[in-house]
Amino acid sequence: MSRTVTLSFALAAASIVAATAIGADFAHADDRIRRSEVRELREAGKILPMEDILARARTAQPGQVVEIELDRENGRLVYDVKLIDDADAIHKLELDAATGEVIRRSRR
Repeated sequence: MSRTVTLSFALAAASIVAATAIGADFAHADDRIRRSEVRELREAGKILPMEDILARARTAQPGQVVEIELDRENGRLVYDVKLIDDADAIHKLELDAATGEVIRRSRR
């Protein structure tokens, strides 16, 4: 009986984990921005060119850019930029894609 109960709990826990992972993947898929959409947003002037964002990120935090990504967060388009400074610290900046304003920053 104890094995059956343990197995049932293990299966239930695995199902919850799987459902959570699938739900998270679907939520993430909704936030993805297609290449064609990026082009349309850029041509419509709704987002700044990546070159402008890179310049603003480097002004806000000197360092070498190692990653940049355009995301949609809570309906707002943002660029996530990761930089490494001279002390090898990683800085993450979140910039508004339309204005280039630094919204959030963190350091690791």
